[in-house]
Amino acid sequence: MSRFFEPHAGTPNPSRHPSMAELIANPARRTLMTGATAASLASVLALEGCAALPVSGGPLVGFKGIPTSAEDAVRVPEGYRADVVVAWGDPIGDVRGMPAFQWNAGNSAADQELQSGTHHDGMHFFPLPLGSDNSNHGLLVMNHEYPDNGGLFPDGMANWSLAKVRKAQAALGCSVQEIRLVEGRWQLVRPSRHARRIHANTPMRIGGPAAGHPLMRTAASPDGREALGTLNNCASGFTPWGTYLTCEENFSFHFRPAAEPTRMEERYELSPKVRFSFRWGEADPRFDMVRSRNEPNHFGWVVEFDPFDPDSVPVKRTALGRFSHEGATTVIARDGRVVVYSGDDRGFEYLYKFVSSRPWNPHDRAANRTLLDEGTLQVARCNADGSGEWLDLVHGRNGLTAANGFDSQAAVVMFARAAGDQVGATRMDRPEWIARHPGTGDLYLTLTNNVGRGRQGAEGANPANPRAPNPYGHIMRWAEAGGDHTASRFTWETFVLAGDPQHANPAVRGNLQGDLFASPDGLFIDARGVMWVQTDVSPNVLLKDDHRVYGNNQVLAIDPVTRVARRFLTGPRGCELTGGCMTPDGRTLFVNIQHPGEVGSLGTDPADPRRLSNWPDFRPDGRPRSATVAVRRGDGGVVGT
Repeated sequence: MSRFFEPHAGTPNPSRHPSMAELIANPARRTLMTGATAASLASVLALEGCAALPVSGGPLVGFKGIPTSAEDAVRVPEGYRADVVVAWGDPIGDVRGMPAFQWNAGNSAADQELQSGTHHDGMHFFPLPLGSDNSNHGLLVMNHEYPDNGGLFPDGMANWSLAKVRKAQAALGCSVQEIRLVEGRWQLVRPSRHARRIHANTPMRIGGPAAGHPLMRTAASPDGREALGTLNNCASGFTPWGTYLTCEENFSFHFRPAAEPTRMEERYELSPKVRFSFRWGEADPRFDMVRSRNEPNHFGWVVEFDPFDPDSVPVKRTALGRFSHEGATTVIARDGRVVVYSGDDRGFEYLYKFVSSRPWNPHDRAANRTLLDEGTLQVARCNADGSGEWLDLVHGRNGLTAANGFDSQAAVVMFARAAGDQVGATRMDRPEWIARHPGTGDLYLTLTNNVGRGRQGAEGANPANPRAPNPYGHIMRWAEAGGDHTASRFTWETFVLAGDPQHANPAVRGNLQGDLFASPDGLFIDARGVMWVQTDVSPNVLLKDDHRVYGNNQVLAIDPVTRVARRFLTGPRGCELTGGCMTPDGRTLFVNIQHPGEVGSLGTDPADPRRLSNWPDFRPDGRPRSATVAVRRGDGGVVGT
């Protein structure tokens, strides 16, 4: 969810390897050889945390789609209800205390460490007890992406201080919240021994090849094996052994850069050329690269922690690479090894895959604790004929040598973007969430948008990114060779080209059918095979004439066979919709309403005359709050049928 630069953010990928545009002679339609199921359906559903749902003889998507909306409300189809479960500032139920939310933004940093954070994002429901498929009681674990300074402080970023930085730091990270279904409505369990906040100052371990490297050593971590905190937690993932994977995305905007950045630092927007900043480095030396040059190297990773153990120490899994991580979709391969897919959410960046060295042990949870520290990181190249290959990002191979700036595997994973440049990966249009179909094994990737494509000096359209500029985004589908998720080759196609049908490209398979939408972002596929897409058109773009037709951001259900999209939910003004997940029985859909009322990149401002929203409380003295909603059918049936 790159929101800080619109419409295109950051320093462009400078790779000079042949682009897709230089490889093709004819933008023909792509075809896909559908992969075989990589594991038994039962194993896949166990991984995805859901039981097999009953499938009727009717259509896969069985509700009547709703129209677009510009209302300051959450709207769902007739017969459904959407209830707020937890909003920013609500006490999470920590036994240490439950400070109430103060409408005048008077809560302290200590209070915020015991309250739900800002900007709810990636999320997963873990049934209680561990290992069950209970759909009435569980842990709702979610990310908090970036600070809403207009909401956190009565005077916004005026009178900036360390106290303000500490509160902003406490608002990020993750929340673990125990919830229970009571008479058809979800409630937080308070107090709860499971309740926990992980934030930008939580002690963590560094695992994998980057641990101990000289560039990981700081004043707070002399051996380079410990870290403080996680931030800009965007999309997420989960493992079959019951841990949560939170993904660090746009970490660079919290740092004050050095005057003369290195080439590697510039590849991560750690440069004075990037003018956006949350200004943490002005008050906290840890976020000032002049005083703590290596601190940024502690961020941009996938972080794993155990939601069932509130005392567990989160671990930064560096073997999965460092970039603006958008999700960590985990699949169990045919031989039992763990495969993790992840996109780098920036324009012209890459799609990655990690394959563990060892298989997971379904009988010994503790044996899987270091599974994500050892394996092979790969990056995707999409060829013009619809084939693709995974290129190893391994020190000593494909030019990843000391002569090219990679002194070890630690440097390869730490500077995965530059490694992708070196091996000639395909530059994509903001690769974001990834989902695997539980029946076919096919994988889907949302590419949110990229208006920088085709600009002067930039790469133009190509089969994998078939529109230049691309303000509306698309979804790609691919299948691993032989249905084996550890394979080095795959086939791919454009699954859906988002946007209004008037923007259709007849030369590309996958033109949108059904209800229109733009900027696909959040993505998951339920146990019945329904694809749920959440959109992220930025608030300032939604107000432009070429985007007004889309209304507020929305959640859509798509049948992967017919490719027909049907609009299921629309959010309040100024929000992004994200974090979708379901209970194992498919009878509750959880959706995060992120930054309702956002006007600019720094969040909301209750005093701003342009204020778009006051959802969900609508108090005269209130302010918009990110929140999680639970959507259920009035008759308690499976959502989407």
